[in-house]
Amino acid sequence: MAPSNRRAPRMAPAERRTAIIDAARPLVMRHGSGVTTRQIAEAAGIAEGTIFRVFPDKDSVVQAVVTEVFDPDPTLRELAAVDRGLPLRERLTRATEVLQDRLSQVFGLLDALGWIRPPEPEEQRPQPPQAINDAFRAAIADLVGPDESRLRVPAAELAHVLRLLIFSGTHPMISDGRPLNPEQIVAILLDGLAVPTTNEDRAC
Repeated sequence: MAPSNRRAPRMAPAERRTAIIDAARPLVMRHGSGVTTRQIAEAAGIAEGTIFRVFPDKDSVVQAVVTEVFDPDPTLRELAAVDRGLPLRERLTRATEVLQDRLSQVFGLLDALGWIRPPEPEEQRPQPPQAINDAFRAAIADLVGPDESRLRVPAAELAHVLRLLIFSGTHPMISDGRPLNPEQIVAILLDGLAVPTTNEDRAC
């Protein structure tokens, strides 16, 4: 597909930047740093030179995509929007779906770029890792709410264990290519893997 010769619709620089990042994101996920500005321009429906009105070079576009993928705020907003009127199991399942979607994006981006670890905070990550981890744990604990009284551990501990299960159950290598779905993860968290025992069995 040849680049469009039509003049791109007029946009404010911030809007143009967002539109270019949105167009580039799936391309970077597919091609990594090998993506070209021509591909990005075609996806955005603009001339190639329009990219350089808001970005100094292609690497800056890729860095902007990395920053967006690692930005925790959209995921935190999704967690905050989970209906608190749902039963605890359903709330946690929805939270797991949200967090698995984020991790799938992160793992896919790291793989596409050939990175073995996330970028350092001072490079492309919007916040230090500890601050992001604390925010996610707090969001999950908030989802538990008054149901904390039904748990054998504090809500913060449940949040910690849930995030460990989500990470290991979503990572393609740790899960041996057999990722856990949200229902499985929440069942392990709330029910365990042992066959339920009767009072008579416990006495044995």
